[in-house]
Amino acid sequence: MAHEPVQDSDPTIGRLVSDASRDVSNLIRNEIRLAKSEIRVSARTGGVGVGLLAAAAFFAMMALIMLSVAIAYFINWNGKGLSLHWAFLIVFGCYLLVTAVLGFVGIRKVKRVRAPEKAIAQAGEAKQILRRG
Repeated sequence: MAHEPVQDSDPTIGRLVSDASRDVSNLIRNEIRLAKSEIRVSARTGGVGVGLLAAAAFFAMMALIMLSVAIAYFINWNGKGLSLHWAFLIVFGCYLLVTAVLGFVGIRKVKRVRAPEKAIAQAGEAKQILRRG
């Protein structure tokens, strides 16, 4: 059996190791970029949920203090409408309903925050490939 002579165009072991190292480095950089992108999307969704919860708290406090007085007096209509105690109770119930809806939507948004699943899966695949290689 005769071996073919090595051509000048054939890659050397050093070059192959260098190329493999560069490719692994690029793969890791791309995995990190993907993870950052997924985390950014999840953080934005979580931020919206937290913002909605903060809005719910703000409306619960300010509405109960400021608007409830004015609306209750409107319902009372200078003594010609409902009694003041019933008027204040009706206003309180309405604002409590608004607070509950905002809180429910906010909690649903916060629960949608997820881990960067694609990046984790691809990192696992890369780990398996590196173990075999």
